[in-house]
Amino acid sequence: MKKSAIILILLSAAACAHSAKKFTVDDLKQTLVALHDASKSDQDIATRLKQIDLGEQLTAAARESLQQYAPGPLSSQQLEILEGRTAMLVPPRTELPDSAPPDIATQKAILAKTVDFVAKVYMQNPHLVASRYITRYQDGVDNIRTNSGVQNNMPNVGRSWEPPDMTMRLVGSHADTVEFEKGVELAPPVVQKAPWGQNGQISEGGPGPIIGVILQEAAAAGTLNWRRWQTIHGKNVAVFSFAIPKKKSRYEVHYCCFPVTGDTGRMGYEGTGANLQYNTDWKDFRVTAGYHGEIFVNPDTGVIVRLITQAELKPTDFVHQEDIRIDYGQVVVDGNPVILPVRSITLNELVPNGDNYAARYSIRHTLFLTSYLKYEATSAK
Repeated sequence: MKKSAIILILLSAAACAHSAKKFTVDDLKQTLVALHDASKSDQDIATRLKQIDLGEQLTAAARESLQQYAPGPLSSQQLEILEGRTAMLVPPRTELPDSAPPDIATQKAILAKTVDFVAKVYMQNPHLVASRYITRYQDGVDNIRTNSGVQNNMPNVGRSWEPPDMTMRLVGSHADTVEFEKGVELAPPVVQKAPWGQNGQISEGGPGPIIGVILQEAAAAGTLNWRRWQTIHGKNVAVFSFAIPKKKSRYEVHYCCFPVTGDTGRMGYEGTGANLQYNTDWKDFRVTAGYHGEIFVNPDTGVIVRLITQAELKPTDFVHQEDIRIDYGQVVVDGNPVILPVRSITLNELVPNGDNYAARYSIRHTLFLTSYLKYEATSAK
């Protein structure tokens, strides 16, 4: 009996160590090839992919090259989830350009071009309207539940509980429109008086990072530093890092809404349990935070290619993580080529409050922007 128990403990420890290992993209490929050669099913491969924690970025090109080993929609979706989960990481060294860093004078020249592009081109963009398509991935609970009303505190009375699915999965998608003015996303108008958050899903409460403000704050903090060369869409781009302390930051993290449940009264007799009256209020989370990140620019023109921001939040906050990546691209507006956001990925870890059965869970939003039009053209219709 003791020997069997020891073997079980050792096997459990080995399984934990294996699941904790950070995979490289090459490890991922080797795993997929082995599963493919063993004629594993789509479900089997998807289940294995759910257990993999990558320590490198799975780029779109790398994911596309691995697609041949994903025999169906389940494994294909898990590859897409891995791509999004690693969006803020550095790609494998083998995928980075083998070029020497530019000298200090060249670095300053690249940054000067970037400042000129943002101030004289990007922030001069007209009032635009775009179609936005958002997909939401989540682990843990699908939505936040509360116990407003009367509940009984006797065991198994008045409540049911099911363990949540702790693997990342697609939970929904929707389309809407968004406005930009001078390159800045405009906050949507408030069209309803009902409290936010009562659909049970927590979401961003405001627009994303503003590139002009980030450049100003990074320059003022003196933290724009060379990081590396990276290849994006077949072209070498210059990557600079930055870090802004909270006292010099205007970076706002805003999410809505979190339940706060209070006990407002109880009624019952000794030995029979008590009927407890609960009331739930919804409050949004809004803080100004320090942040760090990377900016990716075309070294010849200063055009912004990508922006990554990572908020520095406290472990006691409702929101523990906000990492945002914005990809920029050339789109045609009114017959003219314009550089605008075309895709963004947001990674969050949330810790709701209240009586909602959720300790913490992760969310990922992937957002595509298409069909940019001048605002005047849409309002005239």
